[in-house]
Amino acid sequence: PVLGATDAAATRASSTAELRRLRRGLRIKLAGILSERQPLYDALPLQVATDGRDLEAVVEAVLVLLERMGDQDPLCLPVRTPPEAQSARFGYCALIGAGLLDRLGPLMQARGLDGRVLLVSDTAVGPLHAETALAGLRAAGFAVRVATLGQGEPAKTLDSVAALYPECLAAGLDRDGIVVALGGGVVGDTAGLVAATWLRGIRLVQAPSSLLAMVDASVGGKVGVNLPAGKNLVGAFHHPALVLADTALLATLPEAERIAGLAEVVKAALIDDPGLLELLEREGVPAAGDGPAWARLVQRALAVKARLVSEDPEERGRRVLLNLGHTFGHAIEQVSAYGYRHGEAVAIGLVAAARLAERQGLAREPGLPERLERLLLRLGLPVRCPGLRPEDLLAAMAVDKKRRDGRLRFVLPRAPGDLRLLRRVDDAALASVLHERCLAAPDRDAGAAGTVDRPAPDR
Repeated sequence: PVLGATDAAATRASSTAELRRLRRGLRIKLAGILSERQPLYDALPLQVATDGRDLEAVVEAVLVLLERMGDQDPLCLPVRTPPEAQSARFGYCALIGAGLLDRLGPLMQARGLDGRVLLVSDTAVGPLHAETALAGLRAAGFAVRVATLGQGEPAKTLDSVAALYPECLAAGLDRDGIVVALGGGVVGDTAGLVAATWLRGIRLVQAPSSLLAMVDASVGGKVGVNLPAGKNLVGAFHHPALVLADTALLATLPEAERIAGLAEVVKAALIDDPGLLELLEREGVPAAGDGPAWARLVQRALAVKARLVSEDPEERGRRVLLNLGHTFGHAIEQVSAYGYRHGEAVAIGLVAAARLAERQGLAREPGLPERLERLLLRLGLPVRCPGLRPEDLLAAMAVDKKRRDGRLRFVLPRAPGDLRLLRRVDDAALASVLHERCLAAPDRDAGAAGTVDRPAPDR
C-alpha cells in the first residue's frame, strides 16, 4: 500500500536534513516532487491516509486493509482533477475488477474515506446488489442509510433530488459524509447532484452497475438531471472520490442493457483506441458469462475517458471529444420520450456524426459511416430512428447544453482516432443527415412512429 499525507503533515513528520531544508523555505520542492510522482501513486489501488494517525494506528490500518483485500488486487485507472475538486487534491482512482462490491468498505477506507454513508440505488439494482454493498460497508464500520430511486430516465429529475435531501439529513451526513451511488447512469447522475449540493458539496463514491455507467457516466464528475425541455440541463461538475467498477455485476444486467452500453465502448474506440474498434469488429459481443472479456472492454474504454478527463477535467478543451454522437443522441432520447436507451440513441448518433463529417468534406477514412453501421448492427444496436421527425430532432437540439453563442457544435469523426470539433455546420447537410436517420432501413419496415428498430446481436 501507499501511505499518503498532506504537504503540511509530511513536513512536520520528520527531522531529516531534507525536510529541515524544506522548512527553511524550499517547501515548494515537496509539492513538485509529489506532483511528479502522483500519477504513479494514483495507479496503486491500496492507499492509507496517515494524516492525524500515529504509527500504531497506521500499521493497524494497513494490516486490516491487507486482511480484507484478499488475494487479487483490482486494476486502478488514475483520473486527475483540479486541486480544488471535492474528490482529492490530485485526483481519484477508478477501480476495475470482479467481486469488488463486497469489498466496498475496505476499498473506501483504503482511499482515506471515513464518515457516515447514504447508499443510493434504484428499484431494479437495489434488490440485486444493495445487500452486498451494505455488508461490505458495515463490516468496515460504516454507518449506512439506504435510499431508493425509481427506475430509468423518468427518475432523473429535480423532484428525485429534492426527495434525497431528507435522506441525507436522516443519515446524519455532515461535511465528512459520503454519498455512494449504486446503479446505472441515472442513479449516478442524480445521487451525484445530491452530493454536489448537500452542504455545498460532500464526497461521492460511484459504484456503477451497468456497462454504460462503468465506461462513461461514473467517471468525469458530470452529474445532473433532466428538465422537460431537455436532457441534463441542471447539473454540476462534482468529481467522485472513488469509482468502483465491479465487472461481476454485468452478469446480472439484462442483455439489452449490456448491448446498449457497447455504444459507449464504440465511441471510446473511435475517439482514441482504433485497436479496440478492430477488436469489436473481429469478436463481436462477448458471451454474458465471459467476465474477462467484458472486463477488457471496460478497461480499454474507461482508459480513454480517464485520459481525456485528466487532461481537461471541466471540459474546456479536448474533453469535448467525449460528446461524440451525443448531440444527436440526446435529441433522439428526448423526442422519442426515452423510448430509446441512452446507448441506443448514441449508436444512431455515432453514424449520424460520421455521415455529417462526410457531408462536410472532413472524412479521412472513406466509408466510415458504413463501417460503423455494420459494426453497430452486428452488436445488436440500432443505426436509425424510423418514425421520428427531423424537424422535432432539430428543435430538441436547439436547447442542447453544448451550444455556444446560440450555435450547435458537433464532434465529428474524420477517421478512428482523428476527430474534429465543428462550430458551424451546413444546414442542408445537417437536415439531410437527420432525414436519412429517420428513415427505415431499406430492408426493414418502419413500423409505428417512434418504434425502436433493435437488431439482434451477432455472436
